Amino acid sequence: MNVTPTPIAGDWLEHPGTQSLMQALEAAGHTVLFVGGCVRNALLGVPVTDVDLSTDATPETVSHLAEAAGFKPVPTGIDHGTVTVVADGKPHEVTTFRRDVETDGRRAVVAYSTDIAEDAQRRDFTMNALYADRHGRVIDPLHGLPDLHARCVRFVGDPETRIREDYLRILRFFRFHAAYGDPMQGLEPEGLAACAALADGLHGISRERITAELRKLLAAHDPAPSVAAMFHAGILTRILPGADPRALAPLVHLDAAEPSRWLRRLAILGGATDSLRLSRAEVRDLDHLRTALGSSDTPAALGWRLGADLAADAILARAATFGTHPPWDWQPQVQRGATARFPVTAGDLMPAMQGAALGARLKQLENRWLASDLALTREELLKGA
Repeated sequence: MNVTPTPIAGDWLEHPGTQSLMQALEAAGHTVLFVGGCVRNALLGVPVTDVDLSTDATPETVSHLAEAAGFKPVPTGIDHGTVTVVADGKPHEVTTFRRDVETDGRRAVVAYSTDIAEDAQRRDFTMNALYADRHGRVIDPLHGLPDLHARCVRFVGDPETRIREDYLRILRFFRFHAAYGDPMQGLEPEGLAACAALADGLHGISRERITAELRKLLAAHDPAPSVAAMFHAGILTRILPGADPRALAPLVHLDAAEPSRWLRRLAILGGATDSLRLSRAEVRDLDHLRTALGSSDTPAALGWRLGADLAADAILARAATFGTHPPWDWQPQVQRGATARFPVTAGDLMPAMQGAALGARLKQLENRWLASDLALTREELLKGA
């Protein structure tokens, strides 16, 4: 078992609740280790958000010992051997060492294990099969540290075997490359080939799980290389039929100073979204964005129609699509439109107009006002109304 001489550190590791929980398990004779993302991120110097623990104690034992130590266990994933323990206000997912007994490409039947190597073998990528004790000493049962240092996202063992255990790992492969991979080196060839060969398996994955992965992928700092690789491997069009990634790289360049809004990037890809599970608000906003891509509305008009945030999305996406730069003053113009008020009211046209005729006339005047870049006054609009 490879143990690194230089420990990792961080406030997350030294949290009093975390240390007390681990000590309670160790005092009862059990092994308990940090695992996965927290170890990976600490080694890469990336912020740690979630703390996951792995142990040879069963979920029932974890719950009993946690309660005895004054902490609150919650059986959030008991079927998979996971108990969430809230210790001093901090949640910890504590999962028993496991080995796969049976898989169907969507979920696994697992058995508990006391062997860290068995637990590591069932994980997806070598950079996620890293452990650390409560002192921060890293344990590397599968020799994944060289891959992590090279920023190479490599499947544990045989890529096709790992993918057949859960076909969502195809999307995770591209998402992890976007987040942690070396963009200059490209994706690991054997993993990429396996993803392309088994892409049909994505049809059996729920829309919720596909959407969650795509959301995380498109929210990465620069997902363009991963998405381009997905397209050439025939995977992007499996989940977004008709999608075209060519404008994504220009958009990433343009929105570098803006918050990474995944829906803006989804809009520019195009394609059908039937395989996604979007909220009503997301469906509405996506439709507005795609309509705005083909419109000639000024930034102020978009600000008035869509609000400041969605208008910003539309302007950046439109510029990326057509290979141009946004107008130099687009941001203040969007704010001008977002705070503007249409100067004509229904009362200005009544009682001469009623019902459908009134609505049609208001819409006509609104379009004139927007076409004037919100410059026409009430008097100018009503002249001849």
